[in-house]
Amino acid sequence: MTYHVLVPDSVHPSAVRILESVPEINVTAPGQMKREETLAAIPEVDALIIRSATKADAALINAATKLKAIARAGVGVDNVDLDAASAKGIAVMNTPDGNTIATAEFTFGLMLALARHIPQAYASMIEGKWDRKSYMGVELRDKTLGIIGIGRIGQALARRALAFNMTVVAYDPYIPPEVAQHIHLELVSLDDLYQRADFISLHSLITDETRSMINRDSLAHMKRGVRIINAARGALINDADLAEAIKSGHVAGAALDVYAEEPPPAGHPLVGLPGVIHTPHLAASSEEAQVAVAVEAAHLIVAALTRGEYKNVVNADGLKK
Repeated sequence: MTYHVLVPDSVHPSAVRILESVPEINVTAPGQMKREETLAAIPEVDALIIRSATKADAALINAATKLKAIARAGVGVDNVDLDAASAKGIAVMNTPDGNTIATAEFTFGLMLALARHIPQAYASMIEGKWDRKSYMGVELRDKTLGIIGIGRIGQALARRALAFNMTVVAYDPYIPPEVAQHIHLELVSLDDLYQRADFISLHSLITDETRSMINRDSLAHMKRGVRIINAARGALINDADLAEAIKSGHVAGAALDVYAEEPPPAGHPLVGLPGVIHTPHLAASSEEAQVAVAVEAAHLIVAALTRGEYKNVVNADGLKK
């Protein structure tokens, strides 16, 4: 039997080579496809490999007639309608290991840049200035980092922060205490984290409980002068509320790599705000990570189609219903 795999996003060529090496698989991987092109191709597709650019929403999924599996070359599956996939018996798989180090390192870089105003000082130099007084920073040593969500990336970030002599506290209701004890951090309540942390880094998935969790009320519980880093999901933050807290001086600054809408629309309340660092969703964009997630996604699809082996299925509960 021959299976058709569609790769409508630009992934590392290593993934395509793996798929092409399997006799039972035909691959279509033209690079970034337009929405209408993907919709036209989907009825004849047995499996998809996507990144964040392709929206596997209900319309796309319902247009599929043969689709068995979707592999996301990355961790987050916010761009996949899991309910629609489950209703049609389509397994959705992710690649949670490949970009852990890239994201953790980038997040730590954002924290350093935020603490020492590095991007702003660089921009000032480019403008021909020599302004040392405006960019007085703070050290990470002896500061408390609060990590919300202590999965693979949160744990990797914690290890790096501990190496910088930071105190690390974390909130995650799904992580057993022994995991925190193993990496020498303290699990605390969310309120306790807000009150103690000098820096807060977000690493949660989007759920009904976490959406806009950084809002007017939670910001009011935080220590004055806190700095917030988000390289996870833009929708974790109420942008207007954070902007107001920065303007008031309650929050010293923020470093953001992700946005609820990408790219952020004109007039976004945080873009251009002094004290806020912006990057265009770069945390997982290392050469090593892009190879790793692409290769892992390809192997997931090969195993699913040719051997009936499904790993890293994020909608397993939905498929059982």
